[in-house]
Amino acid sequence: MSDLIKLVNNWSITQFVHTFGGLFEESPWVAERAGLSRPFDSFEQMMKVMKNVVQASDDQVKFQLLRNHPDLGARISMSSNSVQEQAGAGLDSLSQEQYNELQQLNKAYTSQFGFPFILAVKGHTASSILESMRQRHRRGREEEFETALKEVFKIAGIRLEQWLAQIGHEHEFVSKRAAVQQRTMYYGKGDVWMYRSYAKPLTGIQSIPESPFMGRSNILFGLNIKVAVQGDEFLPSFAEGDNSLVVATDSMKNFILKHAADYTGATVEGFLALVSRRFLETYPQMSKVQMTADQIPFEDIPIGLEGSYRPSALVFRYSQNDRATAAVEAERSGDSIELSNHFSGVADLRLIKVKGSEFAGFMQDEYTTLPETRDRPLFIFLNINWRYEDPRDGMDDQRGRYVAAEQVRDLAAAVFHECRSASIQHLIYQIGRRLLSRFEQLSEVSFESNNRTWETVLEEVKEGEGKVFTEPRPPYGFQGFSMTRDDLGTDGRDSGKAGDV
Repeated sequence: MSDLIKLVNNWSITQFVHTFGGLFEESPWVAERAGLSRPFDSFEQMMKVMKNVVQASDDQVKFQLLRNHPDLGARISMSSNSVQEQAGAGLDSLSQEQYNELQQLNKAYTSQFGFPFILAVKGHTASSILESMRQRHRRGREEEFETALKEVFKIAGIRLEQWLAQIGHEHEFVSKRAAVQQRTMYYGKGDVWMYRSYAKPLTGIQSIPESPFMGRSNILFGLNIKVAVQGDEFLPSFAEGDNSLVVATDSMKNFILKHAADYTGATVEGFLALVSRRFLETYPQMSKVQMTADQIPFEDIPIGLEGSYRPSALVFRYSQNDRATAAVEAERSGDSIELSNHFSGVADLRLIKVKGSEFAGFMQDEYTTLPETRDRPLFIFLNINWRYEDPRDGMDDQRGRYVAAEQVRDLAAAVFHECRSASIQHLIYQIGRRLLSRFEQLSEVSFESNNRTWETVLEEVKEGEGKVFTEPRPPYGFQGFSMTRDDLGTDGRDSGKAGDV
């Protein structure tokens, strides 16, 4: 399994859909449903799962997917992927005669079949596209429906190949003859908001120099939970409409909320492990349960009491910035239940450093317009995920080996403060090394980062050393990276450049 697919397996569902939601035109639901089947062994398997998600949908959903595609050669607003693909086939520079014929064929085709003509245009010319439209217009509706779906799958595969090539991993995805795959079949409930008051406090946290965090009161313990269940026993509900073994998703919601009262631990991971195990213990028709959750941060409010300020034990501030995340997968193995996959994380961490970062020495060619900078502001969005060598360390707070998202957040900020980084890649490498050094119970750390640095408007103000900035232009850079304890064995790569901040 490559490092890149391992990183993708660790992403939050939001990041997964953000990255792959455009593979199928205006249909991010395909990526969202496929993302629940992680981990994937390869990008080829990921694409097969996405195809199975579409094939398992009813005909009306498939028709809507086809209707989401724009007419070829249409001079209308469409997705950026479609714009690039059609331009690559010369459809943005048709002669007036070709354009008129294409419009007539499009109109006749859509009138006959109820969806636009769809073709993976890579390798085609305007002439070959027109000829294909003339030929396919003569087919029956059922045959053309299946052909259009196959073209949709080709387009999605090409888009994935282009994404991999863009980040230098084109070898990760190799098209092969389709093999018979295990059926994709799951259902579940999302946006299960759970708020528990006076849960067990999180204590016994390992102290680290980079963070003052030593625990959480959990007077308010809030989660946004998503659950998906799998099992061969659910096939009759799909194939025959037989719901006799189907657990209603509303019942799943109530099941989760009911067990919130039974939970005696203090961590998100522990709660997910408890509930996923209880699902399998209660419903024998379920073979696998996948649960993810974002923790809802409630921050202390200082209240003036007896001449000093202390956190209120009654009033808290609801925060929607960075947040802890976790995922647990429970699966039957014979007569036992195993936790087959897990990760913890902190999502949507946003950090800006006003000076003390640089980006220089990068490759220069005829496409380069970016100047080298030796002292720049740097604004990053950061998702950090980690795995425990022993999953029990993340699920049982009494072992004293739990790594809190608040500590990871503070450690990342401390490394950002201390290091004069040569690039964001260099920065996340330093954060990863520090995390693995501080917490020997972790086996792996992974990152997804975005560069959102503001655009400089004025290099200086009338007085002082300030500058004036505005929001950056829409395109942004991103980085992905994963590290294991083997990276701690490298020599001479962990020292960030010292610099004034």
